[in-house]
Amino acid sequence: MGFEVWVDLILFFALFALFAYIFASVTITNLHKVYLLFHFSMMLWPFCQFAIKTTENPTFQLFYVKLAFVSSPLLTTGWLLFTIFLTGQSKFLRRKISLFLFGPALLAALGVIVNPNGWFVLPVNGGYIQRTYGPIFWFNITILMIHFIVSLYIIYLALVSNNTPRIKKQVRHMLRGILVVAVFTLVDIFLNVILSKSLPVIPGMASLGVLLSAIIFVIAIHRDKVFDIVTIAHQDIIDTIEYGILVLDDNEIVVEINQSLLPHINLRIGDRFVMADILPQEPADEHIECFLHTYRERPLERTEIELLHPRINRYISIHAAPILVSGLMVGQIITFQDITELRRLIDETNLHNKILQEHNEALIKIQAELFQTNRKLNQMAITDSLTGCYNRHYLTQQLENEVMKNRKFQISFAILLLDIDFFKLVNDNYGHLVGDEVICNTVEVIKQSLRRTDILARYGGEEFIIYLPNTDESQAKILAERIKSTVESNKVVIENIAHSVSITISMGLLSINDFSVENRLSPKSYINDLFESVDKALYQAKNEGRNRIISVVR
Repeated sequence: MGFEVWVDLILFFALFALFAYIFASVTITNLHKVYLLFHFSMMLWPFCQFAIKTTENPTFQLFYVKLAFVSSPLLTTGWLLFTIFLTGQSKFLRRKISLFLFGPALLAALGVIVNPNGWFVLPVNGGYIQRTYGPIFWFNITILMIHFIVSLYIIYLALVSNNTPRIKKQVRHMLRGILVVAVFTLVDIFLNVILSKSLPVIPGMASLGVLLSAIIFVIAIHRDKVFDIVTIAHQDIIDTIEYGILVLDDNEIVVEINQSLLPHINLRIGDRFVMADILPQEPADEHIECFLHTYRERPLERTEIELLHPRINRYISIHAAPILVSGLMVGQIITFQDITELRRLIDETNLHNKILQEHNEALIKIQAELFQTNRKLNQMAITDSLTGCYNRHYLTQQLENEVMKNRKFQISFAILLLDIDFFKLVNDNYGHLVGDEVICNTVEVIKQSLRRTDILARYGGEEFIIYLPNTDESQAKILAERIKSTVESNKVVIENIAHSVSITISMGLLSINDFSVENRLSPKSYINDLFESVDKALYQAKNEGRNRIISVVR
């Protein structure tokens, strides 16, 4: 066998070597698997061209010829599918269009296999090393040209569209591969089929075109990672993240930098990164020094800093973290985040919180003032404005509650009603202001004689009433005598008056020990009855000469 016999075998082994290289050197994705099947179909052509020349059996020769030309429509169909997948022109995969594009290719492959009446190929000199082609062969060539034209049209649509530069780069690789295999195939047909009677056969022309197109793809896969979906997705994710991302090796050399960071930092892959160069130099800042110290001296620790960068007048957050493999540091990843808007929102929130806090403090102050005002109003409602002791209304309310309890539990109590003797003479001789002062002084003296549980109230004018809870008749008389003696011995000193003023009081004392009759009355009626009884006792004390106590027991 001459050299021309071995050309196709050599090209086959070259394609096989590329197949093995792709299989071993890249991450196998689904798209890689499809490409490997496609690459395998490319390998069939040179193998079959070699195998035809290794046997003299016409049956085997015909088998290899058919196998070679069955791979041909599969090869062009594969080119077209890859073009559609890479450009994203999925509309060409609709049922009617797919039937138009791929149906004839299957029909051509079927015609090659059946070879009815030799319409595909006929032997020359009893064998198929030299052969003549029929209409099915030219139908195959027509299918190849149609797929070639459709592929060029799809590529054109992809290049003039708004696809990303990465997609357009992949499409250009596809275009080169299609042009190479198409040109070599057409040259092969022209020289070895059309001009076969006038020119010697040039072996391996189509096989060489297949090999060159495969080499174009292998270079693209290895250098540009055209089909490496994981790497592409990784890069796309990094480039679309709003954070700036910088990846360094263990010598602080830049090995990766994303698109978000490139406009703001003058670095390229391969440059040495110096953290201090990107931080503000002036004025000296304790937080920056601490960040740099941790970054330089403790690289295995994560560290971060937030600062207002004067060069860009933006708040940025810088985060540095080690990249560890089996516990060893192999590099660092540094992220840059623009937090200006976040800081603005935080500052606005803090300002709003401060305003709300001030409003709350003002409301609390107003609330406290209202509480004090209500307290004063409540105190005014239950106390006498002149003397400060309770008024008659308050005492009546308290007695309504006390009476219910005393009647229920048979608890003795007493009521004192007292009146300042000849008080009109004090007002006539010294004036009403002195009279008011005498009343107030008398109240203070009476309070000193009372117990903590006793209630003193102004009954009206110069009359006062005292409620003595849990007190029997003897205890009430003792307390009444003490009050009368204390008031009598009291000397009221009046400014601008040469001598002091002394007064006496008359009292009516009512002690309640028996509750059998009163149980039939309501609390209000019962209290009015008590007031009437003690008032009669006081009236009797006045009629009998004043400065005395008249006691009544019920």
